[in-house]
Amino acid sequence: MPLRLPDRLPAIELLKHENIFVMDTTRALGQDIRPLRIVILNLMPIKITTETDLIRLLSNTPLQIDVNFMKLKSHTPKNTPVEHMMMFYRDFEVMRNEKFDGMIITGAPVENMPFEDVKYWDELTEIFTWARTHVTSTLFICWAAQAALYHFYGIPKYQLGKKMFGIFRQNITCPQLPIFRGFDDTFMMPHSRHSEVHADDILANHELQLLAESPESGVSIVMARGGREFFITGHLEYAPNTLDNEYRRDAGVRDDVDIPLNYYADNNPAKPPLVTWRAHANLFYSNWINYYVYQETPYDINAIG
Repeated sequence: MPLRLPDRLPAIELLKHENIFVMDTTRALGQDIRPLRIVILNLMPIKITTETDLIRLLSNTPLQIDVNFMKLKSHTPKNTPVEHMMMFYRDFEVMRNEKFDGMIITGAPVENMPFEDVKYWDELTEIFTWARTHVTSTLFICWAAQAALYHFYGIPKYQLGKKMFGIFRQNITCPQLPIFRGFDDTFMMPHSRHSEVHADDILANHELQLLAESPESGVSIVMARGGREFFITGHLEYAPNTLDNEYRRDAGVRDDVDIPLNYYADNNPAKPPLVTWRAHANLFYSNWINYYVYQETPYDINAIG
């Protein structure tokens, strides 16, 4: 079954060229199906790119998914047209009485700031708390994972001397969990961040479960509340060219960014990237949708929470 997306969302035409089946709202309303409602709080600057990356992964399921986009009233994005935001995004205030089967909260380029200094911190933490009673399962990605771990569990973040940048092999610590069903013993994950959380802090908190980590990139996936919350420090959703775009944007501009490791053939940026994470990315999101959203959410969406 396809994803149900707002009419005229740019991702629709982009993904059709990749032979990914999506349909707009007008067509979807003709099907007598209770779709899963997924809301995406997109904090990334270039929102259309992030929308497309996440929708690409959410499409790999037999379930119909109704995708909604949330925005913050306390923050106005500078790199996305106002018309796009007005057409496809709604303020949290407008959506606060709605229930959702799943939620994804993306990272944001504010890693070098203390959490409380981020201008939209109060509204964001209100959404974090709201999700616990209005969403069946939530994925927190990159900075959002660090922010939610800090907000709910007091887990600190630590600044890195150099950007954690590249594709790193992850070791699974809980292979019996449904989120890893079909996974190999190890898997690759893109990372692009200037801060980290430490495994010792995670393991010291009995409410948190460390699911995957790397000797190079550290903690990668943490779970809480039996799968109601997943914290992902990397970017399984990244497209093949994302790290390349970031590297070429920052090369010669920043002194804390090196060539992304394990990404280009022979670690040579003159050669094309090697995509080594896509299969497990699709599997992770499919498992999340199936085992932690679809299998757990009530048929009456108003019964959530």
